[in-house]
Amino acid sequence: MATYRALTRTYRPSSFDDVVSQEHVSSTLKNAIEQNRLAHAYMFCGPRGVGKTTMARVLARAINHIDENVDGEALSQTMNVVEIDAASNNKVDDVHHLREIVRVPPQSGKYKVFIIDEVHMLSKAAFNALLKTLEEPPPHAIFIFATTEPHKVLPTILSRVQRFDFKRISVDEIVLRLRSISEKESIQIDDESLHTIAKKADGALRDALGLMDQAIAFCGTDIHYDELVKALNVIGNDDLFEFTEAVAERSPQKGLLFIDRILKGGADIQEFLVSLTHHLRNLYVARQREGMHLIEATDETRDRYIAQAGKFNDTDLMRMMHLVSEAQIKIKDVQQPRVHFEILALKLVHMTRNTELKELLQSVKGLKKNDTNSVNSQETSENSAGPHLTSVINQTSEVHDSPGRNYSGENESDSAEANETGNKNGHFSYQKKETLNTQGKTEDSQSTEAQSAEPSPSGPVKSNDSDTDDDHMELLMGRPSLRTAQKTAVKNSEVTEKPKQVLDVKENRTLQNLGDVEEHWQDVLDTVQKKASKTLYLQLADVQLKDLKGTELILSVNNPFAVNILESNSKKIGNVFKEVTGAYLRIKCVVERNGEDKSAYLSPFEKFQELQKKDKNLKTIVDLFGAEIEHI
Repeated sequence: MATYRALTRTYRPSSFDDVVSQEHVSSTLKNAIEQNRLAHAYMFCGPRGVGKTTMARVLARAINHIDENVDGEALSQTMNVVEIDAASNNKVDDVHHLREIVRVPPQSGKYKVFIIDEVHMLSKAAFNALLKTLEEPPPHAIFIFATTEPHKVLPTILSRVQRFDFKRISVDEIVLRLRSISEKESIQIDDESLHTIAKKADGALRDALGLMDQAIAFCGTDIHYDELVKALNVIGNDDLFEFTEAVAERSPQKGLLFIDRILKGGADIQEFLVSLTHHLRNLYVARQREGMHLIEATDETRDRYIAQAGKFNDTDLMRMMHLVSEAQIKIKDVQQPRVHFEILALKLVHMTRNTELKELLQSVKGLKKNDTNSVNSQETSENSAGPHLTSVINQTSEVHDSPGRNYSGENESDSAEANETGNKNGHFSYQKKETLNTQGKTEDSQSTEAQSAEPSPSGPVKSNDSDTDDDHMELLMGRPSLRTAQKTAVKNSEVTEKPKQVLDVKENRTLQNLGDVEEHWQDVLDTVQKKASKTLYLQLADVQLKDLKGTELILSVNNPFAVNILESNSKKIGNVFKEVTGAYLRIKCVVERNGEDKSAYLSPFEKFQELQKKDKNLKTIVDLFGAEIEHI
């Protein structure tokens, strides 16, 4: 009964022309043989399944002219080819035995070839024992080393050999090889299945032949894509397109149901994330159109990529790839990978799209512009009070001072001196209304009441409840003294007179120092929280009161962003101070934290910006590929 032989062994190349995708090595070795310039030692490096050991056997067959009927695996049975597995023969004694064999000349042929597979497994002592023999071997000896990890080989060994690096085999080349073998084996298989096997092999032709064997065992000689996906338990293109369709529709229900279905079907989460990363990469490439050849798939699948890529933009796909690639690393170490997988799916579904971010930025710019227009309109209304303020000053200047006392019993000179002292100290006052009976001086009180009750010839007079114009005048000129108010009332009494002896005045109070501001600070914060935006409230709550210089309140903040927020809203803050304390304050911000390390208060985005300034390579990477701070 004939024993079945696996495809990997049956179709192992026996000549240089049969080796797939390693033409740079094959052509070099063929030229060396033709020119009789063979080196005494070679090293073949590269990933698994790309033909390193096969190339070594082909070279041994070529230089000794071994008949093609002799199978490649039977070469080690001849006296001219010695194959050694360094993984199991890695000691110094094994190298000593090899040195004894090297001395024996070939029984037939010209050369004796020593093929040492996985040579990086030799111990350091074994490498050192091989050095002298490797550097000056007998003329009939040729060493061929094969390894997947050349960085583990000692530099003293690498310097004594000719090194050849084998490359991964492309998907298209694997597909051509599989199609050729399937025709020889009378296997019916569609192109989508061939591409699935080739991508699953990850550049290794040996792995592709092993998967082909597995598919034939499950499906027989007629292989279809649906059955192949079940046989190999791979993530098919249909699953990937279905998942990204749920993301495009922003449907968390579809995403969670999809995850439940594929996990019940036995799919590996890590393998799905790897396939999803590659799928998102293909969607990104499909948006470029000129690089469609970079997508290793059938023409029908490429059309599907083009159709679905239109539902995303480049920035969204880059952010999605970033999230998925990070999840690949994190999910390996978590105790509940399914939950984290579902969290990733929900992140992708609910992720704010780039178009929405642009609309949000435009709306923020519009709000800022409207806020600027509002401030300008308020400044215009303040300037419109100028003529009225000038007329009051002119009327007051026409009244001559006369000796007397004010309502509190103090001399006028004392009151003026007190006001002057207050102005020099840079303080300002606010007043509380109270009613005083000024009997004996009915003329002044009557004239004042007449002004408040009767309209003047020049126009209607605003009621005492409307303090807008008075507040603006206080901001520009300060509160007038009681004596000045009395002089203005005397002048106005010439127009109308009505008998009433009640005068509304305000009790003087001053914000003398920073302590006075601190007393009202909590009330100011509460008012800002009620009437202003949350962002302004949070920034204002985080500041420190630094100093009070006249009408200017100096605040200590963490970062330039806080300066921008607070100073752009200084008018609002000043109005809140006016409402709470009766005093309008101007805001000035200083970026400091009382000698503390400023970097401790930087936001993640600002820290990332600082890193880019320090590391030019990081900035180049960000400019080329982009990056995003994920805040968890």
